[in-house]
Amino acid sequence: MQDIDVIVIGSGIGGLVTATQLAAKGAKVLVLERYLIPGGSAGYFERQGYRFDVGASMIFGLGHNGTTNLLTRALDAVNVSQQTIVDPVQIHYHLPQGLDLKVDRVYEKFLQNLAAYFRHEEPGIRRFYDECWKVFNCLNSMDLLSLEEPRYLMRVFFQHPLACLGLAKYLPQNVGDVAQRYIKDPQLLKFIDMECYCWSVVPANMTPMINAGMVFSDRHYGGVNYPKGGVGQIAQKLVEGLEKVGGKIQYQARVTKILTEQGKAVGVQLANGKVYRGKRIVSNATRWDTFEQLLPAEEIPYNEKKWQQNYQKSPSFLSLHIGVKAEVLPRGTECHHILLEDWEKMAAVEGTIFVSIPTLLDPDLAPAGYHIIHAFTPHWIDDWQGLSLGEYEAKKEEAAWRIIDRLEKIFPGLDAGLDYLEVGTPRTHRRFLGREDGTYGPIPRRKLRGLLGMPFNRTAVPGLYCVGDSTFPGQGLNAVAFSGFACAHRIAVDLGL
Repeated sequence: MQDIDVIVIGSGIGGLVTATQLAAKGAKVLVLERYLIPGGSAGYFERQGYRFDVGASMIFGLGHNGTTNLLTRALDAVNVSQQTIVDPVQIHYHLPQGLDLKVDRVYEKFLQNLAAYFRHEEPGIRRFYDECWKVFNCLNSMDLLSLEEPRYLMRVFFQHPLACLGLAKYLPQNVGDVAQRYIKDPQLLKFIDMECYCWSVVPANMTPMINAGMVFSDRHYGGVNYPKGGVGQIAQKLVEGLEKVGGKIQYQARVTKILTEQGKAVGVQLANGKVYRGKRIVSNATRWDTFEQLLPAEEIPYNEKKWQQNYQKSPSFLSLHIGVKAEVLPRGTECHHILLEDWEKMAAVEGTIFVSIPTLLDPDLAPAGYHIIHAFTPHWIDDWQGLSLGEYEAKKEEAAWRIIDRLEKIFPGLDAGLDYLEVGTPRTHRRFLGREDGTYGPIPRRKLRGLLGMPFNRTAVPGLYCVGDSTFPGQGLNAVAFSGFACAHRIAVDLGL
């Protein structure tokens, strides 16, 4: 490609949304992906007739109403669509003190299910979750684009002044502060912690209210919808749309350096030495990889150093990709589960187990008569370093069987019904996803003021932008899609498109 307008490093969902939005506006866009397929942690792999999702399969943003269905809107922008399957229950919680609860897609049913355990807190439960709806309704009333673009902000404010003021009010708030206004029961507050932890990887007092308002409400509005064919289809469809509108993607193209001239980003260099130059560079790598690997670490900008004082890398995961006989799963089993036996271990290594069983929604992902169980739990890469190959394999096997033994409590006969097992560690995530330490994004080092500390898309290096879970508003497919819309909008204005 000659005269490239925008080079995007990495084809995660944030990078692909940026690329497709810009290509649809007429920009010449090149996406450089180090792996064989697009998607990053929203990718897939195939083994012995099973199609496994790399990451979680609880997908927001594929609804059809309002403005928060960002994945649907991203696909529509490049004239592609994705068939989806409705998930009637977001999560089935298996928690301490006998708290066995399903988060039903129907809002009132969920409130009734929760209030059945906490009758004395029923009014507070409703007030708290209704407050989350206030946040969501503000978000759902406007187009979600770049908060760095003054004309957009002015236009939205004059069109939706009350919604904008509502969001400004919640921007510095965290979930824990809001929950404690209405709820006093310690166990119920622990449940709110888990409601946050299951997607933010931090408890309620460190989870921004803006993010929670989106997640806690959209699961009942747009709902959780699984893409037919697996989560990897979302990235595949975005690439199809990108190429339809004239953009290009190159695989096995590992960027090793962002090139600068007079302090401005002007291009990239690949591992094979090839150089591409572009008017704007977008990094879909983590901020740690961007500013410590792709740029000279000794030249890291001050605001990035300051950001790293407030945020740290989230843990990676130990992942079990399991093929199992269908009869292992009892009738009525839900797609997504969270298992925790001790509240004090919620954020500990191997404390919380996350489970996805996507074949309950799309049986075609596994051979007939079998299901996929993807179980994953937080792990730090430091625990997996410095091991010989034999020690590494033994440690993986021991950890996997600890998880399987715990899963037997909700899926009796799992061990006997095993057909396939593949174990991934933080080292696996680092190797295949190209993310430092296998992290899944930033988490606060301490309690911060809501989302005010999260950086936007522009960086201190002119011509360089960041997108993905290291930028506002954070982790999750719909969140990184938002960052993609915002990044593309800001770049389009900068390029005069």
